[in-house]
Amino acid sequence: MVFPAIKAGALSYLLKSTPPDEVIEAVRAAARREARLHPRVAKRLMQEVSGDKPSLDALTTRELEVLKLIAQGLANREIAAHFVLSEKTIKTHVSNILSKLQLTDRTQAAIYALRQRVVPLEAEE
Repeated sequence: MVFPAIKAGALSYLLKSTPPDEVIEAVRAAARREARLHPRVAKRLMQEVSGDKPSLDALTTRELEVLKLIAQGLANREIAAHFVLSEKTIKTHVSNILSKLQLTDRTQAAIYALRQRVVPLEAEE
C-alpha cells in the first residue's frame, strides 16, 4: 500500500505503531510540504528505487514456516491449527510476509516460495 500512496501524492507514510507525538510532527511537517517516512518504509522504498528485491532473509523463522504452508496450499485456518495459534495471528504473519517480500496476495507468495525453492515442486519430491 505504500507505493501506490506515494505515487498518488502522499508526503508521508507512518505505521500504525508510530507514537502519537511522531504522528503530530508528521502532520505539521506535511503542512510545510516535508516528507516523513517510517524507517522500515524508507528502507523498502530505497530497495524499490534501487531495484533490489527483498529476500527470504527478511522473514522471521515463523514467517518462513507460514510461507511454506501457504505454498502447500493451506488456508489460514489450517495454518493456525498446525501451529496451535489463532487465525488472527496467522493473518498477521501473512500480512508481514506480503509486506516484506513486496507481494500483493497469497497466490504471489506461493509462487514466490516455489520459485525460491522454499518448498519442492510436487514433481521434484
